[in-house]
Amino acid sequence: MSLRDTIRILRRRGWIALLIAVLTALAAFGFSRMQTPIYKSTVLLSINMRPDLGQTQATKNLLRNYAANMYSVPWAQQVIDRLQLDMTPDALKSQVTIAPDESRFVIQIDVKDYNPDQANRIAQAWADLTVEWRSQENQRLLQKQDWVDAAIIEPPKASLYSPQTKINTAAGFILGGIVGIFVVFGLEWIESGVVRTPEDMERFAGLTVLGAIPAIPLDGTERLAHRSKTTKP
Repeated sequence: MSLRDTIRILRRRGWIALLIAVLTALAAFGFSRMQTPIYKSTVLLSINMRPDLGQTQATKNLLRNYAANMYSVPWAQQVIDRLQLDMTPDALKSQVTIAPDESRFVIQIDVKDYNPDQANRIAQAWADLTVEWRSQENQRLLQKQDWVDAAIIEPPKASLYSPQTKINTAAGFILGGIVGIFVVFGLEWIESGVVRTPEDMERFAGLTVLGAIPAIPLDGTERLAHRSKTTKP
């Protein structure tokens, strides 16, 4: 198919692709608006240690262990008891993600909840417990230079996690446009054997059309006679 044919098809049927794209975008927008908003609160914990290469490497190895300890049922139970939450530890853990970042010596705590204030409270309590835990562990060490401290970099601040209405609407429009283009060219392929215009004849037969017989409109009597002929058995 040449570029000229493609342009011709899009000019004639492009409205179908545009209509499907708009309808898909509206459906994505409506679906997003019907969803209950979920908020995510994030807090970063900085893990500080003696500026020594050996200690630094050891701390990198301990970051995953710290994250595993933090993401445990007893830890979640402490948060529940501290905030007086009406949920089980497993239910609370399903809302929390804890990931160590060894390149920055940081542990990131993410909390998702329908209530942004609740998400902030849980994230703050989880981080506070970590700071207190490291403080208690440090007290057991005789050498202060061997201490590993945890500090909250910034207070948690919740933001909308889902639905992403603008992104969903744009994605729906793009997907609908792609589907619409397939529909347009599918219809063109189905009707590829039908000759409607002189251009179709030139394209299929490879011959130049010198003239065409125009359609002659029928008056009332001729239409009635034509109808009777077509309906006669």
